[in-house]
Amino acid sequence: MKLRFSSLLPGTVAIFLTVGIICGVPVAAASQSREPLAARIVQIMHRLRDVQRFGAVSVAPNGRTVAWTVTQTTPARGGNAARKSKSGNAGMILQLADINGTRVRTVTIPDSVQACYYSSLTWSPDSRVLAFLSNCNHGENSRGQLDIYEVDANAVQARRITHLHGFVHELTWVPGGSMLSFLYVKGDLHPIAAVSATKAQVGVIGRTGVEHQRLAVVPATGGRVSQVTPYPIFVYEYDWSPSGKEVAYVGAPPPGRDNWWVAKLYTQTPGGPARVALDPSTVKGPLHGLQIALPRWSPNGSRIALIGGLMSDQGATGGDIYIVSPSGGEPVNVTPGIPITPSWLTWTGNQTLLVSSFAGGSSRLSLFTLHGDSPATQRRLFTVPSNVSDGTFASAVSVSAGHNVIAFADSTFDRPPEIDTALLKTTAAAQPVGVLEPPHAITHANANVKPMWGKAESVHWVNEGFNVQGWLLFPPDYNPHKRYPMIVFVHGGPSWATRPSWPGDGYGPAPLAAMGYFVFMPNPRGSFGEGERFAKAIRLNMGYGDLRDILAGIDRVEAKYPIDNKRLGLTGWSYGGFMSMFAPTQTHRFKAAVVGAGLSDWKSYYGENSIDKWMIPFFGASVYQDPKAYAKSSAINFIQNDKTPSLIVVGQDDGECPAPQSFEFWHALRAMHVPTELVVYAGEGHAFHKTKDMRNVLERALRWFARYLGTNSVA
Repeated sequence: MKLRFSSLLPGTVAIFLTVGIICGVPVAAASQSREPLAARIVQIMHRLRDVQRFGAVSVAPNGRTVAWTVTQTTPARGGNAARKSKSGNAGMILQLADINGTRVRTVTIPDSVQACYYSSLTWSPDSRVLAFLSNCNHGENSRGQLDIYEVDANAVQARRITHLHGFVHELTWVPGGSMLSFLYVKGDLHPIAAVSATKAQVGVIGRTGVEHQRLAVVPATGGRVSQVTPYPIFVYEYDWSPSGKEVAYVGAPPPGRDNWWVAKLYTQTPGGPARVALDPSTVKGPLHGLQIALPRWSPNGSRIALIGGLMSDQGATGGDIYIVSPSGGEPVNVTPGIPITPSWLTWTGNQTLLVSSFAGGSSRLSLFTLHGDSPATQRRLFTVPSNVSDGTFASAVSVSAGHNVIAFADSTFDRPPEIDTALLKTTAAAQPVGVLEPPHAITHANANVKPMWGKAESVHWVNEGFNVQGWLLFPPDYNPHKRYPMIVFVHGGPSWATRPSWPGDGYGPAPLAAMGYFVFMPNPRGSFGEGERFAKAIRLNMGYGDLRDILAGIDRVEAKYPIDNKRLGLTGWSYGGFMSMFAPTQTHRFKAAVVGAGLSDWKSYYGENSIDKWMIPFFGASVYQDPKAYAKSSAINFIQNDKTPSLIVVGQDDGECPAPQSFEFWHALRAMHVPTELVVYAGEGHAFHKTKDMRNVLERALRWFARYLGTNSVA
């Protein structure tokens, strides 16, 4: 469907336009009844709170036992209580079960405290012991010190094997089963991730408080911790060779928060010198200057597979699959031109890879067979229209009763979280060849929870030669004879994609739909799910091509459903926050906006944020080399065009989209007499971690949209 270009303002000259003063009278405030609105918000909050949420999932190599974490607000029977911390966050419990979901047992830790946290569930090679990280003996702060614990597969009481001091994550067994390894920032507990709250910037900046994250090992029975990767390389993720004698890892010089975007692939023997196996800054071809993630050794140790592509965040993995020798050389792209986005992989043989991908707005599991330097062939196993937890599958690739087991935490807009498993057919050589049993739930923790919003529909359209997809969430009790307001929810990244998932405790699309809105979630160019050409199409054009895709998608929805074009809202977080600032300076279609952790001026942002390395692949150069490229996409340069009432929310300690960016935008809107409100949350980073703050954002957003858009369901 063609884009209505008349909806766009002339971006190249808009900075010189003058607009009138905006009247601050809300569209629907006069008819809004406060009591029904408040009651509906409380009802939504309660529904979100009552859901049990699954986290980490791990399948034993023999395919017989599965472990998972679950967050809940009520005490767990037969084990540690999942209580709330002082911040209002619920604790977790850790459970084991047979692979069919029977014989569920809750792991206990002697002398545990409130609000226990569990992560990095990993099974020993012989499937007898589950190792994991927990803070259960370190006070009730769920973000405090973690230690390594172990529990036998047929037991429930865990034992602690370390007394660490520092930030620890990514626990796994070293092949052979006598050692455990993990990433370790010795002496510093502060989480190192772009989305975490930043530490106070004091002292000699760039020297004081610089973290060094290295790979460490410890005997599986406990004992001395040894760091095996060299100082000062900051290690982001790693994988052991099948023999356990070598390790491959993605690393870069510190500061680690900033340099993942320029990281290299290293290989080394423990304690030996690091060797560069792949440097994206020097390779030729499509991987040049891009990002790498998820290195995985082949079973015979001769090759390493990884994912490489244009990625805006560590952990938001997506791109093509590359194969490289551990000793170095040019990488081979085995998925050139593929119209999906691989995001996770594991070897199932020396020539086969099990791969999870973004496929449009869904998750697809496939088997890829390698053919030397030629493109791999793909066999689709199954596609689920949902957001698989963490974008990954947990798999048992060894054979148990003639099948492979896949397990993952799964949810959709109409199905609350549960643990799903699938069985894959295998050959005598343990190679997956098809699906023996499709994904199905083995838990029923949320069986009685029903959505308060309407159905979800996948929407497809074509714009400027691109196939584009998005999700449309309906209001409850949809009546085709009524006209509805609609809110456009733009995902972050931009390298990511919206897939259906049950809402969390905080802000998101589903609670908006529950209030009576249609909610449209586009995956415009720059998103994962349509291949690397689509993901790279945003380069040097931030906010323009993707906005045109979004507007074309709105036209597509309005042509099919009774949407009131005069009551369109816009919202998003991170890059979605940027779009919620930028789009209203280019079009007047949106009558209200809620901006989450946005950025208003790419030029000042470059010098304020703690992750400036991510910007060069998208803009082609630094802001000092090409300031015009950054000015072109800065909302602040077109602020005189903005007439959209905007609620702005941000974390005080956000290092990824720093609070000054929100202050700049708020200050500018006030100067333009546009209704606006800025709320800064103490102690929060880019991703909020306090439940009370997440819920406060949701309540404020619901009230803001109700004020300026209005819905019949709350009038």
